[in-house]
Amino acid sequence: MLTCVIRYHIDPTKKAQFEQYARNWGQAIPRCGADLIGYYAPHEGSSTLAYGIYNVASLADYEAYRARLSADPLGRENYEFAQKEKFLLREDRTWLKLASAPHGDKA
Repeated sequence: MLTCVIRYHIDPTKKAQFEQYARNWGQAIPRCGADLIGYYAPHEGSSTLAYGIYNVASLADYEAYRARLSADPLGRENYEFAQKEKFLLREDRTWLKLASAPHGDKA
């Protein structure tokens, strides 16, 4: 299992647009095959950092998921919304694998 963490730098005056973007991905991402952990908007501290986090089984599964997402009507609409509203200033993806499992004492 791989986890993709997307770090967004957003326009702090357009937090509401980012939240709409996040809600749209909340529908499209699971439908297209990734395990969405969630999208997170600024609350305290930085007013410009936001995150999206999801899991995929492998990079091959990621490529198939991205193809489905590109063909998804809400996915296309959300990409266009971000381009039109210009609330995303920067987007960085980091791929991680879980290193702490198993969690807790199973006894």
